[in-house]
Amino acid sequence: MIRRPPRSTPLYSSAASDVYKRQVVLDVIHKIQAEQANDLAIRWNCKAGKCGSCSVEINGKPKLSCMTRMNEYRKDETIIITPMKTFPVIKDLVTDVSWNYYQNKRIKPVKLALESKTEKGYVMYQKDIDRVQEFRKCIEWYLCQDVCHVLRDHNRKDVFVGPRFMIRAAGLDMHPLDVEDRIPDIRDEFGSGYCNITRCCTDVCPENIVITDNAIIPLKERVADRYYDPIIWLSNKVSGLFQNGSKTEH
Repeated sequence: MIRRPPRSTPLYSSAASDVYKRQVVLDVIHKIQAEQANDLAIRWNCKAGKCGSCSVEINGKPKLSCMTRMNEYRKDETIIITPMKTFPVIKDLVTDVSWNYYQNKRIKPVKLALESKTEKGYVMYQKDIDRVQEFRKCIEWYLCQDVCHVLRDHNRKDVFVGPRFMIRAAGLDMHPLDVEDRIPDIRDEFGSGYCNITRCCTDVCPENIVITDNAIIPLKERVADRYYDPIIWLSNKVSGLFQNGSKTEH
């Protein structure tokens, strides 16, 4: 069943016997589009789980319709397909995700330390590469953004950039050659404190990126070390006094 906001009458697929086990939800949507509603809007592209275009909610859970098989559900079960709740609906199952693009622009690009460049170029340890490589698997399906309760239930897009861009910030902040200080922005601009670690974003990620534990929690720890660790706070205060005193003498 497809709910077409703001229309109240849902669209149903044809008889269950026409739905084959090897079909995915996107196949059924296309069948409905061909046979019942030629004007049904659905965004899709690769049908291989590599573009993120067909992100929808299936029985209330954000999923890729091209990677969700019909045999995951019982034959007598009603499958309800709705657009992603977190973003404004353009038409039917198509939502406006442009807000995410603006958040991406707010993140400062990598800034490499020129003095770290050797005759062989920039050299990094493999363990440092492996740590951030996981984050690069994200191709922005925005399922994690959709399920995030800060954005979904509280609509706090004004204070939190969402899981997708927290992992992008983490990938840059953990880059061994990046010298940009990102911690102030992560706390004040990107809203790291608003995530309360429910791990729902990790649960819906098609690439199984461990968003919460490998990206968000380490960022929250770095923020806590910088601003809330009493020893570091006292050290910064003392060093600040010495610096001010030195400036006064000059």
